[in-house]
Amino acid sequence: MTDHLPVPGAADGAPADYSPEPAGKYDAELDRLFGIGGPLAPAVGTFKPRTSQTEMAKAIASAIDGQQVLMAEAGTGTGKTFAYLVPALLWGGKTIVSTGTKNLQDQLFLRDIPTIRQALKAPVSVALLKGRSNYVCHFHLERTLQNGRLTSRDDVGHLREISRFIKMSNSGDKAELAKVPENASVWNLVTSTRDTCMGAECQYYQDCFVMKARREAQQADVVVVNHHLFFADVALKDTGVAELLPSANTVIFDEAHQLPDTATLFFGQSVSTSQVLELCRDVLAEGLAHARGGPDWAKVVTVVEKAARDLRLTFPEGGTRMSLPQVPPTSSFFPALDKLKEELDGLIDVLEEQAERAETLEACRVRAVELKAAYDAWKSDPKAKVPESEQAVLWVEAFNSSLQLHKTPLSIAPIFQNQREGTPRSWIFTSATLAVKNDFKHFSDQMGLTGEPARTWPSPFNYGEQGVLYVPTGLPEPNSMGYTDAVVDCALPVIEAAGGRTFFLCTTIRAVNRVAERLRTEFAERGLDFPLFVQGERGRTELLDSFRNAGNAVLVGSQSFWEGVDVRGDALSLVIIDKLPFAPPDDPVLAARIEVMEKQGMNGFMHHQLPEAIITLKQGAGRLIRDVDDRGVLMICDPRLISKPYGRRIWQSLPPFKRTRVQEEVLAFFKPAAE
Repeated sequence: MTDHLPVPGAADGAPADYSPEPAGKYDAELDRLFGIGGPLAPAVGTFKPRTSQTEMAKAIASAIDGQQVLMAEAGTGTGKTFAYLVPALLWGGKTIVSTGTKNLQDQLFLRDIPTIRQALKAPVSVALLKGRSNYVCHFHLERTLQNGRLTSRDDVGHLREISRFIKMSNSGDKAELAKVPENASVWNLVTSTRDTCMGAECQYYQDCFVMKARREAQQADVVVVNHHLFFADVALKDTGVAELLPSANTVIFDEAHQLPDTATLFFGQSVSTSQVLELCRDVLAEGLAHARGGPDWAKVVTVVEKAARDLRLTFPEGGTRMSLPQVPPTSSFFPALDKLKEELDGLIDVLEEQAERAETLEACRVRAVELKAAYDAWKSDPKAKVPESEQAVLWVEAFNSSLQLHKTPLSIAPIFQNQREGTPRSWIFTSATLAVKNDFKHFSDQMGLTGEPARTWPSPFNYGEQGVLYVPTGLPEPNSMGYTDAVVDCALPVIEAAGGRTFFLCTTIRAVNRVAERLRTEFAERGLDFPLFVQGERGRTELLDSFRNAGNAVLVGSQSFWEGVDVRGDALSLVIIDKLPFAPPDDPVLAARIEVMEKQGMNGFMHHQLPEAIITLKQGAGRLIRDVDDRGVLMICDPRLISKPYGRRIWQSLPPFKRTRVQEEVLAFFKPAAE
């Protein structure tokens, strides 16, 4: 192990430092690999040497060598994927690469890693590991075929495809079966959950796709996972990552800006009335199949189902979120919760008497006990002194047909720090958006990485020439009635000048629907032939493919379109953002976190909501210029960008586009393209 000097620009709030690094032992080799005559250029047709990419690769190689932490922010176009994969494949030892989405995971596994492995002739084995709901389960498929519980004709056709698929497939990964849509309801019937997996007792255990994927991951040099899987595993010890982590030398998180949210989700606990209803469905089926002469199964489950539905009905409508202190003490929620616990106890008693009649009934008993324990754990004791790592927010979320109770940690920093202790290894966190004006404090504090090395590499793009930031004049305050209509009126001439080719990104689903309705009408009245695609009308991948192929389309979407979308070239030339993306004020976890910050004398808005919004906005802005030849306009409609003192901090964190408030200048920018 070599002793390296600490990397300058640590995450202590100091801006990242560009002073030259002491030469690392792999620098000369990386200069050769990423250089003009190196092996990467012929392997990737469009590959051009980029200083920022080579420098980033050196910093990552050095962190791997010294088993250190590195936060690495790389502007769009740096080529960060290659910058971390090359050192990882050559010197990373056993490496776990975790990405933000399953799409990105597939792209790394199917495209990027094979390309580099071939170019470098690196003899590494690679495995892909996803959550168990991605793999067809032989047992559940067989059971569904026998039960014939299918409701629609589509399901029957899909089931035939799936039966055929598992005879041919090596992996059982549903992403390989394009004929059955990813969101088809039949998938729930032919995949297992942690609750419904029979484990080693299962007759198909030897052929199980989940176990096969985990075995391959154990043996591989490089394993590609996603953040959900990584943290679900750390929390539940159930996805096969737990067995991988002890032997890993290097862990790399791409799209690392998503980690605080993902980790918060998994280090918390949730329990839902829909789990109770699923349990009742299975108890009824297994009871009738294996213990007909026993109790009246329909009666046994009906009382539990009623109690679960009654609990859901204590909140008037879907979409409600409330923290426990906000629920009025006189609410019918509390007696309904007690009633559900009492009925679950009754169900457990019945299952205890019947469990020995079948393994599946025993599995139902275990689930019932776990559900009851989850409901029991959802309570607060205001008098108890709770250690920092266990402080949590209790809150309720009502959906149309279910009610979820959540227990969310106030901070994941102590939990994640705990996770990193133990065997020394290197932890690399990379993204295009980790810092606010070169300051990593917001991210590092959330993740418990305070004081660890952090570096920024700027984008090679010439933003001043390639793009314009346009903040229109004359718009009302964002919370006023008719704001969305005013935004559409303001955007129409710009969309027309751009020839369609627009992402219209909104902060709420309500705004998405209003914008779509208005554009549909206006396009028809003005005779504008721009195809209109709206989030929710089709799956995300399908919408994006249609958008790319159309070449003059307008896509209206909410936040999920901001991230990880890559549309190069002319198909996208205008990104419109309706409002600054501040988290909704009714978010109970956010409210509790801000309360804690304010007790510590900090300003919740400046220290949490603002940096969070800046990072989200940088993601949205990053959709626009994806290549050296892209040109485009980023139109942020929110007048607070100019009128509020914090607005300056926001636009200074965005890429250095030319800035204007004059619509004519924007229309002129599109003129040469149109001609």
